[in-house]
Amino acid sequence: MSSSTPAANSFNEQVIQEFRARGGRVGGPFEGGRLLLLTTRGARTGAPHTHPLGYLPDGGERLLVIASAGGSPRHPDWYHNILAHPQVTVEDGLFTYEATAEVLRGAERDRVFARAVEAEPGWGAYQERAGRVLPVVALRAGGPPWAGSASETIRRLHEGFRRELAAIREEIERGDPTGLGAQLRVNCLSLCLGLRTHHAGEDAAILPAVERGHPESAPVIRRLREEHEAVAVLTERLREVVSRDGADREETAATVTELTERLEAHLDYEEEHLLPLLGG
Repeated sequence: MSSSTPAANSFNEQVIQEFRARGGRVGGPFEGGRLLLLTTRGARTGAPHTHPLGYLPDGGERLLVIASAGGSPRHPDWYHNILAHPQVTVEDGLFTYEATAEVLRGAERDRVFARAVEAEPGWGAYQERAGRVLPVVALRAGGPPWAGSASETIRRLHEGFRRELAAIREEIERGDPTGLGAQLRVNCLSLCLGLRTHHAGEDAAILPAVERGHPESAPVIRRLREEHEAVAVLTERLREVVSRDGADREETAATVTELTERLEAHLDYEEEHLLPLLGG
C-alpha cells in the first residue's frame, strides 16, 4: 500500500476513503486488520501525502510501521518523507493526532521485525522479495488522544478497547495452538496498559468531578469504581498469563474471554449512566 504507481495510488485512495467513512474499518484484504493512515510531508515539496499502512502495537505509547512497499526493491515515498520531516499525523479510525516518527536501528529494529514476521510471515516474504532490509518506524504520539469533549473521547476510547479485544481473540484463534507468539503477548500487554491508564485517569479526575457536580450520581460512581477494580484484577491476570515462559494459549483465550465479557458490560453501563452526566 505504499507504491507510487497510478494503480496503487488509486487503490490507496479507495482504502483511505473507506477508512475515513467507516471510522477505521475497511473490507477486502485488510478486513479485521490493524490499519492506520499516516500523513507525511513531501521530502522536497513539503506537500501532505496520506498513506494507509498496517501497524503493530508496541506495548506502550508507540505504534510500529514497516516500510515494505509491498516487497518493492525501493523504499516507499513515505519513508523518505519521514526522514526529512519526522513530524507526522496519524489517524487510527477513532482519533487523529500528531506524532513523531523514529526509524529503529540495530538490535531493536531486528527484534521488532522478527516479532512482526512471527505474527505475520508476509513481512519476511516482502523483505526477501525486496532484497533490502525493510525499515521499521516507531510512531510516538505527542499527547493523549482527544476528541473535543470528554464524553466523545471516552466513547471513542471504549470503541478502541472493544476493537482491540476482538482483534486479540481472532489472533488467538488463528495462532499457534502450542503457545503464544511474541507479538500477541505485546498486543495483550498493550491492552492491559491502555485499560489501566484509562481507568486511572477516570478515577483520579473524571469520577470525582462528576460526583461533585451531581451528588445524586454517588451510586453510579461507586459501581464504576468497583468495576474498575474488577477489570484491574482481570487485566493483571492476563498480564501474568502472557508473561510466563511457555504461556498457554487456552488459558490466555479463557482469560481474554472473561475480560471481554466483564469489560463490555462495564463499558455499556458507563456509556448509559456516566456519559450523559458529561454532556454526552
